[in-house]
Amino acid sequence: MVHLKNSGYVPTDAKALLAKADQLTSGMNVIVRDMRVSTKYLEFDVSVKKDELDQVVKKFQSIGSLNDARHVIEEKIEKEDALKRAKQYFDDEKYWECHEVLEGVWKKTHEGEKDLVQGIILVAAALVHYQKNENDICLSIMKRAMEKLSSASGVYYDMDMDRFRKTTEKMISSKNIAPFMI
Repeated sequence: MVHLKNSGYVPTDAKALLAKADQLTSGMNVIVRDMRVSTKYLEFDVSVKKDELDQVVKKFQSIGSLNDARHVIEEKIEKEDALKRAKQYFDDEKYWECHEVLEGVWKKTHEGEKDLVQGIILVAAALVHYQKNENDICLSIMKRAMEKLSSASGVYYDMDMDRFRKTTEKMISSKNIAPFMI
């Protein structure tokens, strides 16, 4: 995962930025699978050998300066740490990473908690689509999330679920999608 600092790009630029990244890495043994635009970062999902990552980052400098680059792997994380990290990722608009870290939590939950965690995962996944300028898909996934969050209330591991649910509902009804903090 390569995060560049966003110097003014918006989600409508996602397709053009993905094409530029493909062009910049042409001829290399690199696959740029996807890219997302947050208010803070340009997030590139890149498959590259570790010893070629610096070369990719150097080529991407024409798009933006480096914020961070790291190898993303499935990690075994204790539930409380995973939820803390998921909240940080969500608040930092790293929705794909939030989704990924919550998958491990979701697999180990039961009944009502399983729906609540899946609802958060779905909102994060929806916002990934927003960052790719796929707003219809985003809203559709948010509607599915609301089914899972229908009975969510109170605070869940330092996350205000009432505010989370209301913010999501408001975006669905207004069709005005924007990043928010969990």
